[in-house]
Amino acid sequence: MSLLPWRKNAPQSPVNEPAVNPSSASAKTAQTQHPLDAATGGVFSAATSGERLSRVKEWLASEPAWELMNEVFKELSHRDRGAAKPLKEKMDEVRRLRTQEQAAAEWAAKAESMLAQSRINLADAMAWQRDAARAGAPLSREPLASLKQALAERVKAIEDLQHQVQVEREAAVLLAQRIEVLSTKPWREALASADALRGDVQQWQAQSGTLVNQAHWSSVEPKFPPMLEASRQQLLLVWDAFEAALAQAVAAEQDASAPLPAVPVWADELRAARGESAPAPAVDPAEREAMRARAVAELEALLKVLATDLEQGHGKATPKAAADVRQYLKSHARLLPADVEGKAQALLAQAGEMEGWQRWRADQLREELVKKAEALTQVPEGQRLGGRKLQETLRQLRAQWKTTDQGGAPNHALWKRFDEACNEAHKVVEAWLTQVRQQGEAHRAARLALIEEVKAWTLAHASDSDWKAQIRALHAFSERWREAGHLSEKQFAELQPMWKAAMHDAHVRLETEQAASVARRKALIEEAQALSTAPQWRIDDVKALQQRWQAEAHAVPLERKQEQKLWDAFRKPIDEAFARKSVEREKAASAVSAHDQRVLAAAKALDEAVAAADAGRIHDARRALEEAMRAPAEVAASVAAPVATEVPADSEEAAAANASVAAPAPRKLVAVRGDDRPGQARTVAPSRDDRRPGRDVRGGREPQGADRGRRESRDWREGREPRVLGPRLGDAAFRAQRQAIEHAEAALRRLAAQAHGEVLTQLLAAWESRDAAAMPAAQALGSKVPASARTAWTQALGNAPAGHASEALLRLEMAAELPTPAEHLDARRALQLQLLTRRNDPAPAQTWAQDVGRVLASAHDAAAARRLLAALKVLVRR
Repeated sequence: MSLLPWRKNAPQSPVNEPAVNPSSASAKTAQTQHPLDAATGGVFSAATSGERLSRVKEWLASEPAWELMNEVFKELSHRDRGAAKPLKEKMDEVRRLRTQEQAAAEWAAKAESMLAQSRINLADAMAWQRDAARAGAPLSREPLASLKQALAERVKAIEDLQHQVQVEREAAVLLAQRIEVLSTKPWREALASADALRGDVQQWQAQSGTLVNQAHWSSVEPKFPPMLEASRQQLLLVWDAFEAALAQAVAAEQDASAPLPAVPVWADELRAARGESAPAPAVDPAEREAMRARAVAELEALLKVLATDLEQGHGKATPKAAADVRQYLKSHARLLPADVEGKAQALLAQAGEMEGWQRWRADQLREELVKKAEALTQVPEGQRLGGRKLQETLRQLRAQWKTTDQGGAPNHALWKRFDEACNEAHKVVEAWLTQVRQQGEAHRAARLALIEEVKAWTLAHASDSDWKAQIRALHAFSERWREAGHLSEKQFAELQPMWKAAMHDAHVRLETEQAASVARRKALIEEAQALSTAPQWRIDDVKALQQRWQAEAHAVPLERKQEQKLWDAFRKPIDEAFARKSVEREKAASAVSAHDQRVLAAAKALDEAVAAADAGRIHDARRALEEAMRAPAEVAASVAAPVATEVPADSEEAAAANASVAAPAPRKLVAVRGDDRPGQARTVAPSRDDRRPGRDVRGGREPQGADRGRRESRDWREGREPRVLGPRLGDAAFRAQRQAIEHAEAALRRLAAQAHGEVLTQLLAAWESRDAAAMPAAQALGSKVPASARTAWTQALGNAPAGHASEALLRLEMAAELPTPAEHLDARRALQLQLLTRRNDPAPAQTWAQDVGRVLASAHDAAAARRLLAALKVLVRR
C-alpha cells in the first residue's frame, strides 16, 4: 500500500506471497520471549503500556521476592518507566519496612539490655524513646510498644522513689524541730510527749529502711542515698541526746544529789524545785564597770550601723543589723543601762516595720523566681534551652534566691516549689552533662587513635621521597585533629604535647629537605643574577635555568609565601634582562622606513574612506594601499636588472664574485614566520621526505607553496616576468594595513546589505502604487534576477490587479526555506503533497521569478508584502 493514496499504485506482481507458517511464528516468538516474562505473568510481552501496567500490579499483588522485584525493575525501567513506577514504590515500601524492622530490632535490644540491668541510668531510659523516634523506629508496634511501656513504668517507679526520699528528708527535719521545741518547754511536758515522739522516730526509721530495700533503690540518682543517710544520722543524734537529757532530768527529780541535765530550761526548773538559786559568780566591781563600758561601746557601734541602714532604706543589710542588735541585747542585757537599752528597742521597732515590708517584697521576688524556674520545664520541645544555657540559668536563679533570703525570714512553701522546679529542669542538664562526658571520651579516644596513626605513618614513610604526597597527608592529619571534637581544658592540655611531638617527628624529614631545596633555589637565583648581568646571553640558557627551577619546585613544595618570595627573587633579574632587550628592540623598531610610512598613510586614507561610508572611495583607497605595498618591490626589481647586465660574461672571477655577493650560502631552514598578508604566498618548509619530490609523507598531499611554484613556472613558460613581492613590513605597518583591509571589507558588505534593502523596499513601493516606472533598475536588482524576469514584473505592475497570490507566496517561502505563518500551514502542507504528485514540474526554487510576477500581478496586501520581502531577501542573494 502506498503512503500517498492519490498516487498510482505500482503494478501488482502476479506471484502470490507465501503463506506464513503458524508453527514457525510461534517458535520465533518463543525464542524471543524475555526470560523474566513467565515469572512476572507476561509483563514483558504486553502489547501496550496500559496492559503492562495492569500486569505489573497483578504481579505485585502476589508478593514476589525482593531479588526478583529488583531484577525486574532493572529490566523494566529502561523500557517503560510508567509501568516501572508501581514496582519502584513497592520496592521503596519493602525497603522502608526492612529499615524499620532493623531499627526496631536494634532499639529493642537496647531497651532489653537496660531493663535487664539491676541499675538503670535514668537519663538513658528517658532518652531512649526520643532517640528511637528520631531514628525512625516504629514505637507503636510490638515489641517496642511493650518495651516503651516497661521503661516508662520503671522510670516512674524510680522518680517516685526519689520523691519519697525527699519527703523522708523533710520529715526528718520536722522531727528534729519538734525535739528542739520540746527542749524549750518544761521537762514534764517533754516527758509526756516522749512516747508519741519515740513512735514517730521509729516509724520514720522503718519507712526509710523500706526505701533502701526496694528493688529500684540502686537506680536512683547518686545524690539521694547520701541525703537519706545524713538525715537518718542527724535525727538519731538529736533523738539520742533528747532521750539522755530527759532520763537525766527524771533521775535528778527523784534524787537531789543527781546531776542536772544539760538543757538550761530543765536545769532551772529542777533547781527551783529543790529550792536552790543559781550560783552568782564573784565579779570585781572594776572589772564589772569595764565590762559595762565595753558592752555599751559595742552596742553603740551596732546601733550606729542599724540607724544608718534605716536612714538609707537598705533592705538587705537591715535585717542582719537588727538581728545582731537583738542577739547582743539577749546576751548582754544585764550590763547595759536603761537609756541605752531603750534607744536600742526604739531602733528595733523601726527595723521591724521595715522588715515587714521587706518580707512582703521578698515573697514577691521569690514568686517571680518560682515562675521562672517552673517555666523552664514548660517550654515546648523545640524552644527549650540547651544544656549549658540551662545550667547557667539555674545557677543564676539559685544565686538570686540566696540573695533574696539573706537577712530575711525564709518561706519554706515557696522554697519547696522553687527547689522542685529547679530539680526537674536540672534533669535535662544532667542528661546533657552525661552526653558531653560521653562525647568527650569519644573525642579523646579518636585523638589518641589519630596520634598513633601519625606515628605509624611516620614509620611507614621513613624512606618516601614524594614530598607533595607527604605534605597533603600531614595537612589532612592537621585538619582531622582540628575537627576531632571538643575536649575539656584538662584533657586538651594532656593530649596537645603528645600531638605536637608526633607531628614534629613526622615533619623532620620534610623540613630537612625543604631547607636543602631553599639552598638550591638560592643558588639558582645567584645564577640568574649572573646571567642577567652578562653582556651576551642565549635564550636556551634562560630556558634551561627556568626548567631547573620548575623541576625543583615540583619536587619539593614550600610554604606558599616563602615559595612566592623566592620565585620573585629568581624572576626579577631575568625580567630585567628581557626588559633591556625589549627596549633595544623597540628602539630598532621605532625607526620606521619610507616604505612603512607610505603603507601607513595609505591605511589611514582607507580608514577615512570607511568612516565616510562611500563605496567608491573605499575601492580607490584599497587600490592605493595595494599599490603602496607593491611599489618598492617594483623599484628594486628595476634597479637590479641593469646591475646584472654590467657584469662581463667572459669573466669567471667576476661571475664568481657576483655569485658570492648576490647569492649567499643558504642556511638550513629551522623555523619561519608565517606571512598572512593579503596576496602573499605561504613560506614553503622543506619536505620531510625527499624520496618523493613534490609530495609530503603526511597523507600524500602536496606541500605548502606548491601552487606558488606552479604559478611561477607558468609565468616563465608564457614569457611573463615573475611577480616580485614587496619587502617585509614592520609590525606597526603590517597590522595597520591588515586592519584597514578588514574594516574596508566589512564596510563594503554593510553598504551592499543597505543597498539591497533599499532596492527591495523600492520594489514593494512600486507594487503598492502599481507604478511600473518605479521598478528598480536591473543593475540594482543584481545578477540573480534575469532581465526577462524584470520585464515580466514590470508588465505585472502595469496591468490591473488580478488573481490570488496565496499559492505563489507559499512557493516563494518553500524556495527560500522560510517558515510559513501559522494560519497558512495547512495550505503549505497540501501544496507540498500536490508537488509530490507533479513529478515533471519544476521545483519552486527554479520558478521563483515567475512566482514573484504572479504576486506583483495581484492586489497589494500588507501581510503578503511582508512575506514577499522576507523571501526576496534570501532569493535575490543566492
